[in-house]
Amino acid sequence: MKETALTASLTPRPQPRVVLELLKPITWFAPMWALLCGAVSAGVPLPEHWPVVAAAVVLAGPLVCGMSQAINDWYDRHVDAINEPDRPIPSGRLPGRWGLYIALIWTGLSLLLAAVLGAWVLGATVVALASAWAYSAPPLRLKENGWWGNAAVGFSYEGIAWFAGATALIGAFPDWRIVALAVLYSLGAHGIMTLNDFKSVEGDARSGVRSLPVQLGFGGAARFACAAMALPQVAVIALLLTWGQPLHAAGVGALLLAQAGLMLRYLLDGASLRARPRENAAAYNASGTTLYVLGMLVSAFAVRGLLGGAAG
Repeated sequence: MKETALTASLTPRPQPRVVLELLKPITWFAPMWALLCGAVSAGVPLPEHWPVVAAAVVLAGPLVCGMSQAINDWYDRHVDAINEPDRPIPSGRLPGRWGLYIALIWTGLSLLLAAVLGAWVLGATVVALASAWAYSAPPLRLKENGWWGNAAVGFSYEGIAWFAGATALIGAFPDWRIVALAVLYSLGAHGIMTLNDFKSVEGDARSGVRSLPVQLGFGGAARFACAAMALPQVAVIALLLTWGQPLHAAGVGALLLAQAGLMLRYLLDGASLRARPRENAAAYNASGTTLYVLGMLVSAFAVRGLLGGAAG
């Protein structure tokens, strides 16, 4: 006991820049964008509620998403030693058990801020945090199977964040059309996460992580990812048409057609050139995913108009 306490006391505190690297700010964009889409779709004048929106954005990005990155890196430290040995934990730049401690501290901070934003936001945050721990930590460790793991991330990054953005402003359970969009775009995010797994397939295979590229091969995973991203958007277009929003439906349709062209170019078998999905997955995520999230915003504005918030 004394030896353990002495070891802990001698473990240096991590440098702030290393902690920031652990929290991976580049990953915060997805949940923050989804939360903003939820706020837009709520139909509430945003300028009048900017402190709530700003606090909710901090909750979705630096806190909840940052926490998910910390806990994932802690439980993936052995895999990262193969795939990304320069990451803070396997490289030794984040000493001792600081990766775990940061995840625990960020969990607490997330719950505190969520409680301030209201009961519905707190409930959504609890679900998101539970999903993050279940994704990375044993005994569930959902990431060991790409079907379950990617679904958990997709719903946390897109659906729960969208729901939280709407409820933070409404203060109640949102309109069913808001929930429908959140669910559909969460399903599409499964494909985005599948493409993200292409970069770590060697380490995943050696560590027993059954990502979809490991299970289906690069070609099969690419075809699944394209279908997973496209079909929910087709459903969104159909819903927008039934809701009497043809211009917004046309906007999402145009963005989907552009995505289809990029899928053929980067991920699928083209007319005269065989696609190389493994090499091109990152390029597609940098281009096609941008079009995907723009469609989210177009859809959010469509529902905003339906709920009478266009003037806000």
